[in-house]
Amino acid sequence: QVQLVESGGGLVQAGGSLRLSCAASGSIFSINFMAWYRQAPGKQRELVTTITGGGSTNYADSVKGRFTISRDNAKNTVYLQMNSLKPEDTAVYYCNAAIHDKWYKEYVYWGQGTQVTVSS
Repeated sequence: QVQLVESGGGLVQAGGSLRLSCAASGSIFSINFMAWYRQAPGKQRELVTTITGGGSTNYADSVKGRFTISRDNAKNTVYLQMNSLKPEDTAVYYCNAAIHDKWYKEYVYWGQGTQVTVSS
């Protein structure tokens, strides 16, 4: 089985920065894409950013220029550097990954979520 464990959330003032981490462990042969989603109170979960195995990235318009996704394939870890945070960035942030087992079957996993709160 595979687990995704997030860390790095917290409370920060507007304009501040946070760095989230998500480490994958367990029966992993390889990891395809990794992503961060977020869900604010009363809203649907939304895609924030993705990164492929080759390092290609995509961002939601709302975070372009402020957030940066990166990954360390040796550590099976994805990061989200969040700068110039705004109160509207307040949400639970979830890590998501498409992982191949030793039979190269792909499964999608979710982390448990980490709270990010930005005060004005």
